[in-house]
Amino acid sequence: MQAKSILLYGALLPLSVAPVPGIARATWAPRALELPTAEGTITGTVLDEKGAGLPGVTVVLKGTSFGTSTDADGKFTLRIPDGTVTPTLVISSVGYVKQEIPVGGRTNLTVNLVQNTQDLNEVVVVGYGTQKRSDVTGSVVSVPQDRLEKIPVSNVAQALAGSVAGVNIVTGSAVPGSQPSIQVRGVRSITASTDPYIIVDGLPFPGNLNDINSNDIGSIEILKDASSTAIYGTRGSNGVILITTKRGKTGKPEIRYNGYGGPEYLVQRLHPLDGPAYAQKYLDFAAQRGFTPTQPLPNASEVANLQAGKTVDWIKEIGQQGSIQDHNLSISGGTDNVKYFVSGEFFKQQGTVKGFNFQRISLRSNIDATITPWLRIGTSSFFSTNNDNGGRASLTLAQVVSPYGNEYNADGTYAIYPETPELFYTNPLLPVTTTRESRVNQLTGTGYAEVAPTFLSGLKYRLNASYSYRPYRYAYYQGRPYGDLYGTAQLTNDERMNYTIENILSYNKDFGKHHFDAVALYSAQQNTFFTTTENGRGFINDQTAFNNIGSGSITPTISSYSERRGLLSQMVRVNYNYDSRYLLTLTARRDGSSVFGANTDKYNVFPSFALGWNVANEEFLKNNSLLNVLKLRFSYGITGNEGINPYQTITGLAQLQYAYAGVTSTGLRANVLGNANLKWEQTGSTNYAIDFGILKNRITGTVEYYDAKTSNLLLNRQIPIITGYGSILDNVGSVHNQGIEVALTTANLQLANFTWETTLNFSAVRNRVTQIYGTGGDDIGNNLFIGKPLRGVYDYVKTGVWQVGEDASALDPGAKPGDLKFADLNGDGKITSLDRQYLGSNLPDWQGGITNTFTYKGLSLRVFFQTVQGVLRRNDNLNILDLGGRANLVQEVGYWTPQNMSQDRPGLNYTNPRGYRYPSNGSFTRLKDVTLNYSFPAALTEKMHLGNLSVYVSGRNLYTWTPWVGWDPEQNYAVGSGAGDVNSNGGIVNFPNVRTIVAGLNISLR
Repeated sequence: MQAKSILLYGALLPLSVAPVPGIARATWAPRALELPTAEGTITGTVLDEKGAGLPGVTVVLKGTSFGTSTDADGKFTLRIPDGTVTPTLVISSVGYVKQEIPVGGRTNLTVNLVQNTQDLNEVVVVGYGTQKRSDVTGSVVSVPQDRLEKIPVSNVAQALAGSVAGVNIVTGSAVPGSQPSIQVRGVRSITASTDPYIIVDGLPFPGNLNDINSNDIGSIEILKDASSTAIYGTRGSNGVILITTKRGKTGKPEIRYNGYGGPEYLVQRLHPLDGPAYAQKYLDFAAQRGFTPTQPLPNASEVANLQAGKTVDWIKEIGQQGSIQDHNLSISGGTDNVKYFVSGEFFKQQGTVKGFNFQRISLRSNIDATITPWLRIGTSSFFSTNNDNGGRASLTLAQVVSPYGNEYNADGTYAIYPETPELFYTNPLLPVTTTRESRVNQLTGTGYAEVAPTFLSGLKYRLNASYSYRPYRYAYYQGRPYGDLYGTAQLTNDERMNYTIENILSYNKDFGKHHFDAVALYSAQQNTFFTTTENGRGFINDQTAFNNIGSGSITPTISSYSERRGLLSQMVRVNYNYDSRYLLTLTARRDGSSVFGANTDKYNVFPSFALGWNVANEEFLKNNSLLNVLKLRFSYGITGNEGINPYQTITGLAQLQYAYAGVTSTGLRANVLGNANLKWEQTGSTNYAIDFGILKNRITGTVEYYDAKTSNLLLNRQIPIITGYGSILDNVGSVHNQGIEVALTTANLQLANFTWETTLNFSAVRNRVTQIYGTGGDDIGNNLFIGKPLRGVYDYVKTGVWQVGEDASALDPGAKPGDLKFADLNGDGKITSLDRQYLGSNLPDWQGGITNTFTYKGLSLRVFFQTVQGVLRRNDNLNILDLGGRANLVQEVGYWTPQNMSQDRPGLNYTNPRGYRYPSNGSFTRLKDVTLNYSFPAALTEKMHLGNLSVYVSGRNLYTWTPWVGWDPEQNYAVGSGAGDVNSNGGIVNFPNVRTIVAGLNISLR
């Protein structure tokens, strides 16, 4: 007879034994070892990390073939066969970690699945198509989905900072609505743009990431190496960001709302000297200058306020309670033949400094239709309108104006000069009185038609077309309240129009273990830009502002400019793999650009190839319990960069007015010397990589090393002035980038109700200039040094401060106590400009980020840290330049006195004659964001007739560790210059970083 057995404590024990000849049959089944059996039906619900039901999840009774799958709401029902001992359910789904759940005596279960990053990205978007992650040979990284939701940012790029290896997001300015700088694998160009190419739903996006609603984004992939970017030719030289927006799915309509709101605060506040400290500073200044002041403060109005005990906290006066809010509503659904996704968003951010605001309204409609089995068509329509209207208070002036100044006149209007009779500093609040409008609209329409002939399986033809219209309007007026007795107005109108047409032919076929796919492209792009600017002055009152510039008594000036550029491209890519083990990718793209001159071939070819080996798929590693993924990748390719604007190859002249025979005439003068020989900047890049997954993919990661050499860099080369021109743009430079990138994900704990996952990334870039002008020498004036990184810092080495009693006459004649002391680097016994040296670069040595995600049932907590190290930047916060004792200072900076004998800060009498730029360590580590989310149980949401419901609290820029003295190590601004912050051309202005805390709601109806 057949023996039955059970698994008990790891040992196989027989329930009965077959009879043995000569021995009576015995049965061994002691009552103490009997185990309960289960029978009946088990029901349950499988939820994702947000608490939403997961459809299509496989539920199998372990050790048997009995199984089922969840329905559209994540529910399942499974019959347990009679006699089953200790039933255990195995629950699995692509993109999620498999779980084994003992049933016990339960009849209803609720299971939360955890995302498995490796499986989740099984299919990724690449240029002009998709690929299985296991078959990708290039460097393609997917942005974690949790970075796209529940993070309070106006620009999706801000959410990527520190979260992707090899991608450096430089904030630069925290002005609401400002666009961060994005660098993929370092800086490769000096004159040309270093921004990556943005593709949305397969087509070039002519706007910027400020226009895009992050709630509309389904996925983001970043292409980094030449193999993956060469498919975009000249546009892919700085990396490519592929954004795929959400599309409709078959099923009943789903309405989803996601919104958040909350306050914003200054991350770190600098504190100008208060009244008594400011008065003491003036006395210290007088003592160091060697004169006896006739009054306790430099200006009469200050003295009156000192005597009256009246002070102004200018930082407080220009500040306001910041806030941020975002509301997004979408509806999606469809049938087997027609699917739709429609969304609308309202975003508003009020800055922490008066007048700084940003508002965005966006609408999107994505429709896909299957007309016949061989024809699919679709459209995407997108509209956004952004504005950052408002006159902006001056943070710079608020830090330097006297606390004994007057904020208001007697009649309640703003005092123009707070420290009368001092006329150098104006009221920090004056810019609020200006009228300023800044608005940009983006209207984009795209469409496609895809034909898949039935006579040849795997063949497809796709036509893509897009048109974009981007008008921009900037208007500015300052009048009498600002102190402008004439009134000054400016009005600028821009128009950008872009179209793209792409013809794509693809073929995909499997021959046994051989897989082959090919893509061919022919495309045309055209970008047109037109701008006009009007300036007027001398208005009889401020009523019309910029609405009637022609009424100004001073003749208005008008300027205009137009340009057009075109690009024609052909591309072919072939992918081949054998048995998902041996992978090959070949790509060639030919681009022709209209910006090049008559003496240069307007066309260039950018080839690349890549190899991959899925070692883990070899027979000797199959079913290996330790090593689950092991893939080796190698690629090489060439990308290009136009690097110039239209007409830069043409010599230009400018008009000028001159007097001849008593009559004003118009003539022409030399302006720009064109160079018809300009050609493409080119980067040849090699990439080595290893992808791995061990311990059932509980530890997954990627390590990559790249080497990129960029040649024919465009630089302004100096030429003899006798030619009538001082310089000419030429291809005379080269740069070398080498880097390493590491991405690691670990599933630290995976319990029934609790999980802990860590994601870490690290990247380091070694950038150096290898050629300038072909002479082998440095260009100190432009901070270009052979063998050193770009954006260098070249300055003196500070060794201390000259103290009372020290003799500086030999080393630094003219230096006095309180002046900075510098090192004599060349040993000639005196300090000269020859004692300057290369000290470092604005570019970081390395950077990284680490995210820890904890989940307990429906509760999840995500904590993200970012670090940027090895940054050296000039720090104008330390360049006090007291300007006759009339400027305020900040407490955090301080100054030298004979009593405190500071060896770091100069005295108030120091005039910085050598132009020292105070290079400082700009490295930092930041608690970037923390998000606590709770997803309500499905049982509750069902009773409420909801698809899902979650609430969350999220904080951003919560704490920063840095040696930097200033508002924030990432921000670009100067302190102590006395200049206002408001530019009439609407440029980026001074604004400190902010801390944001919001509460949010995510709800859907099905």
